[in-house]
Amino acid sequence: MAYSDFTLQEAVRRFQLHLHEAHDLFAPVVELEPSPLLRATLAEQIPLALAIQTEKARSELIIVPILVEMRRHLERSISLFSGIEFNVDPAQGLNGICDYIISQSHEQFYIQAPVMAVVEAKNENIKAGLGQCAAALVAAQRFNERENTGITRVYGVVTTGNIWRFLKLDGTLLYVDQVEYYVDRVGAILAILNRMACEPIADNQ
Repeated sequence: MAYSDFTLQEAVRRFQLHLHEAHDLFAPVVELEPSPLLRATLAEQIPLALAIQTEKARSELIIVPILVEMRRHLERSISLFSGIEFNVDPAQGLNGICDYIISQSHEQFYIQAPVMAVVEAKNENIKAGLGQCAAALVAAQRFNERENTGITRVYGVVTTGNIWRFLKLDGTLLYVDQVEYYVDRVGAILAILNRMACEPIADNQ
């Protein structure tokens, strides 16, 4: 079993999570102003990605530019990994490829704790990605625990590029935001991504 094999029901059952559908998990959010570069990039590439209609095109043409912009906003103080194996506990199915991982370490050669967010790209099926993302969040939580970070709160995103749905795992409480953010609100998406990457630092100071 691997991350991609999990349904939301199976992830909740296996890891004894308590599921909450949260309305406006990140409200109120103060939107960030996208850079002119990101605006121009998305204006050019969103129509192309939606015309191609593949997960790979959406990842490369929409998701990556937004994640890189988030990293730029944070002055490259975080690391961003794409398509990397994250094998934490294979016996529990916590292994396989994560589409994107965000760590608070600036080390870019390999993943260091704390891992703060996991982003899963899905082709027009947000709901199918929730279980995969939930399992990856449990893995991130265990990875952080193993490294003695003291951080138990991690975040997740399931996105088609056009639509973004956010999750939070705090201990055994799994929150799934009822709100879906469309890419035309990229300022809100950037603000939430930045908060996901930074909020736990403040909580542990």
